[in-house]
Amino acid sequence: MAGRQGTTAREDLVTVALTAVLVAGGITDGWAHSNLPSTLESFFTPWHGLIYAGFAGLAAWTFWLAYRARADAPRWWRDGWPAGYRAGALGVLVFGAGGLGDMIWHETIGIEVGLNAQFSPSHLLLVIGAMLLAGSPVRAWWATAEQGLRTVTGVAALALTTALTVILLSHSNAFLTDAPTREFVPGNAASNGGLDAAGGSVALLGVDAYVFTTPIIAIPFLLAHRRRPTLGVGAAIVSGMVLFGMLMFEFPAPMAFASLVAVLAALLADVIVVWLDAVRGPRAALRLPIAGAVYVGLVWSGMLLGLQLDAGLRWPIEMITGIVVITAALGALLGGLAAPPASHRTPEPHRSPVMPEEKAKVKS
Repeated sequence: MAGRQGTTAREDLVTVALTAVLVAGGITDGWAHSNLPSTLESFFTPWHGLIYAGFAGLAAWTFWLAYRARADAPRWWRDGWPAGYRAGALGVLVFGAGGLGDMIWHETIGIEVGLNAQFSPSHLLLVIGAMLLAGSPVRAWWATAEQGLRTVTGVAALALTTALTVILLSHSNAFLTDAPTREFVPGNAASNGGLDAAGGSVALLGVDAYVFTTPIIAIPFLLAHRRRPTLGVGAAIVSGMVLFGMLMFEFPAPMAFASLVAVLAALLADVIVVWLDAVRGPRAALRLPIAGAVYVGLVWSGMLLGLQLDAGLRWPIEMITGIVVITAALGALLGGLAAPPASHRTPEPHRSPVMPEEKAKVKS
């Protein structure tokens, strides 16, 4: 038997609030790993306590939403999940396995610091499970045509879900690099293994960060825009990543100011793509590729503009403009991949030609 068809917007709001507790725990734990490594002597820390308190609340709430449908769905663990929450239940299992593994890892091998923490297998499981859990209201939003509070919960959950990627990807996060403000002097590349002697490796890592971060912000934006144009989605995604990273590293300059400009640029991109949908229609040609290029191009243009205003860009103009072009092209490519297949008209059934003498018989 089928269980409940879906949650209410208020129920999704509870999920978002519990997710915020888990994300807050992730921020404080990341902050401790970055700023207080000497205090991480055990798995049992206040930061982990906040993470697992958020997880326990989310897990209990997710399973309750299915369990209460047991009257209509006796096998509630299979049939009782509201729309969008079945993957969240899988997230509970993945996160639980990651948590158990993380405790064993910390108590036997030790505490990871810096880059090691971002590649820990147990941490990878924790983030994957958390993202599956946090994304339940997003999937519930996409499963309905509701607006109002449902849109608010969906957008908020999308921002929190994307923000979770910062835990493990801060090493390649364009919102956390000041590479464009560092001097780049072309030199003899052959003498340094293909890298310029002055600033080449830093510049290369900076370029990679912009390219690497592009799909992280573009994919959720395009998936949301594919279903329905919603003002503020792009800005919320960037805001979630920015706030997580800034709090984790205590608002580093000049990235903090530049990130604020990037959020404003993302909001401008939201306005443009929603306006384009109103003018061109939701089925216009190249709708998602154009949206992806506009969104990504404006976000990174805003980020680079903010760095210029706060600290001054020291990359050559070719690299600065090239970054915007490359990432905008990548956004367009991702938009093409996210676009639904083109609709085809159903062919007319074949009809054999009617001869003149047959027409005369029909008339008679």
